[in-house]
Amino acid sequence: MAKLKLKKGDTVKVISGESRGSQGKILSIDIKKNRATVEGVNLVSKSEKPNAKNTNGGIVKKEGSIHLSNLMLLVDGKTVRVGRKLDEKTNKLVRISKKTKEVIK
Repeated sequence: MAKLKLKKGDTVKVISGESRGSQGKILSIDIKKNRATVEGVNLVSKSEKPNAKNTNGGIVKKEGSIHLSNLMLLVDGKTVRVGRKLDEKTNKLVRISKKTKEVIK
């Protein structure tokens, strides 16, 4: 299985699909399905039963998952393609921008 280029907490931009152009923070990632839940993106209506938190229940808007191939990492307001490189100092794999070759975070 390939190593993921995005991780929880990254700010991403949607590059295709119904929510194209919108951006948000990754809330969770499903590794098996290659999908991520992004804050404020791909909102779907779900019906919810009454419970302790929501005594009335009703229809609630929630974020649906979106495929990782439709997301692109945002660094300083610009989308970047992500690569990996072995860091000489720490001897660990780090994420880099493919164009500028700078280390991301």
